[in-house]
Amino acid sequence: MDAAFTAEQDEMRRTLREILGKRCGPDEVKAAVRTAAGHDRELWQQLAQQLGLPGIAVAEEYGGVGCTPADLALACEETGRALLPSPLLATAALAVPLITALGTAAQRSGLLPDLAAGRLTAALAVPGPALSTALALTGDNTPGEWAGGGRAGGVQARPGEGGGWRLYGEAAQVLDGHSASLLLVAAHTGGFARSRTLLFLVRADAPGLARSRQVTLDETRPQARVQLRDTPAELLGADADNATGEAVLDALAATGRTAAAVLAAEAVGAAGQALARTVEYVRQREQFGRPIGSFQAVKHRLADLYVHVQAARSAAYYAAWDPRQGGLALAQALEALRITAGEAIQLHGGIGFTWEHDAHLYFKRAAADELLFGPVHRLRAHAAHRSGLFTTPQEKVAV
Repeated sequence: MDAAFTAEQDEMRRTLREILGKRCGPDEVKAAVRTAAGHDRELWQQLAQQLGLPGIAVAEEYGGVGCTPADLALACEETGRALLPSPLLATAALAVPLITALGTAAQRSGLLPDLAAGRLTAALAVPGPALSTALALTGDNTPGEWAGGGRAGGVQARPGEGGGWRLYGEAAQVLDGHSASLLLVAAHTGGFARSRTLLFLVRADAPGLARSRQVTLDETRPQARVQLRDTPAELLGADADNATGEAVLDALAATGRTAAAVLAAEAVGAAGQALARTVEYVRQREQFGRPIGSFQAVKHRLADLYVHVQAARSAAYYAAWDPRQGGLALAQALEALRITAGEAIQLHGGIGFTWEHDAHLYFKRAAADELLFGPVHRLRAHAAHRSGLFTTPQEKVAV
């Protein structure tokens, strides 16, 4: 594996950092998250048209850039530095891979070009607070209990009288679900006896669809509650009569691996920027007639943070080339971000403890991401289970 970045990747990083540096400071971020969309629509269109950011994960035949997951991870490291509120994660890292893997030829040609151009945004809606389980990050997604198991709760699907499908149920914690033009909804069909989880496409203007933005700890990760009341939907993929649901679960797990690598890079970018801002502060803040950064105790704490961030960056870059390691990389990156953000607040002193200080943006991102995609100990436990780390010799022989 050649882990060196190409000239094109370095140029993409430089251009993206330059644009975000001008348009995405802390004040701009706070203003953008308080809009109805939860992000700066004008900036999103600029990133889509000038850099083709949402099209990084889309094949060239559908109007995308056709890059590898490493390119998307590299871009998300820069968006993480700025804590950019945008539909990039929900659209490019979650929805596009599922449509590419499961969609029919007509669905791919009808949706992917608009997604790549930024004209359309998408969100993945899974029932309850089960996003990490649905993506097989913290547990096996095959039992299907995370989606309701065919019983009451979750989202249920039934064939419509005039063809198509009808959905009813509720999904919470849907990333960018309040503003997405298209929803990918995980729902159970077939009843309890033949229960299986399939994905359905729901347009934003579908009758019976109710969406409300939720109050969240991290405003830069807008979330919505989605309610479906006999809502018309289109099955993602081929005829449901021939669908067992295994392909959907496999696609969700594959998407989860890539998304974990992307999220790890994003968390590393945020941790690196939090550390850089803290280093800048301790160089300027004086105590006893000298910068506090000159004290040995402060130097030791910063050195420890640097080691955490660099180790997490190495793991994230490795996972970008080998998404199978995404879960472990995400665990290390989230831990590095949590530790760095916490130390940043403390090293900023009294002003750092005020809720309005910019350091809290990173702290909120760390806490919210661990709630959504973790926690760290479950990410590591599931990765260890998949690798057979704690499997006894007798169990290995039986397998």
